[in-house]
Amino acid sequence: MGVWIDTDMGFDDIAAILVVKHLGLEIDGVSLVFGNTELGQVCRNAAGATQVFGWDFPIYRGRHKPVLAEIETAAGILGETGIPTLGLNLPVCEDNTQGCAFTALCHWLENTCGTKRVLALGPLTNIAALALARPDLAARIDELVWMGGGVGKGNHTASAEFNALADPEALAIVLAHELPLKMVELDFCRKILATPDDVHPIRAAGGANAALIADMTGGFINIAISRGRTAMALYDPAAAVAFARPDLVRFDRAFIGAELCGSLTRGRTVVETRSSHATFNAAYAADGDAEAILGIILDTLRTEAAKS
Repeated sequence: MGVWIDTDMGFDDIAAILVVKHLGLEIDGVSLVFGNTELGQVCRNAAGATQVFGWDFPIYRGRHKPVLAEIETAAGILGETGIPTLGLNLPVCEDNTQGCAFTALCHWLENTCGTKRVLALGPLTNIAALALARPDLAARIDELVWMGGGVGKGNHTASAEFNALADPEALAIVLAHELPLKMVELDFCRKILATPDDVHPIRAAGGANAALIADMTGGFINIAISRGRTAMALYDPAAAVAFARPDLVRFDRAFIGAELCGSLTRGRTVVETRSSHATFNAAYAADGDAEAILGIILDTLRTEAAKS
């Protein structure tokens, strides 16, 4: 049984894909979306990662802008490539995507037998496009685990997590079409923390890509260090572990809504946990074994860094 991954291909997305593979899941396909940076660079990141890590799954080019709003990326935080680093970078490769993500997703949902599971790591624009144009096929998704949203305060704004803010209409569409959404949100991810000390064993692993993986990991952690914090949340890899090892995470049902208006509140996810006050339409990661999840992520990076 294979799975599908939808991603805006920054460092933590790459780490999430490595986690999914490390935990033994077969990836049938990957669709790309704007987010960490503009789509062209996302595609080049995917090509570079494919070359470095020897990925053999097909990768498809998805949506380059939100459903309604002007495009907003995280490049102001992550840099032009969407991957901050201590030095080494992914090789510069031309876009080698294999076609249209929408067409590929439709084909996968039409022709794949068994359970159809999707891990989404960026704005939900590709999934929303599917729900609008082919609701019959979107309804075949059995599970949609998304790294996004927040029960409490945001990160890109005081109200909103970035993936939700980048395309809140897409989130609203996914919810309106009653897709089986499981939200791995900010407060959960903020329990999965890496420090600069975690970089040293990766670098010491001594494999062909050890220095590159260490530099990308360290660059990502430095986002937090540069802001006076001692550790960085590993957002997308945490969602990947929740996806591949659901025994480590407790998902609770809730009503989840997307705020679409307001200069201060747009992109906020409203999570109502009281069944007396709303009809539940989704689930969110309410708790989990943070130590075990972090251990899996760091073990994945060390293992990959040890490969010759």
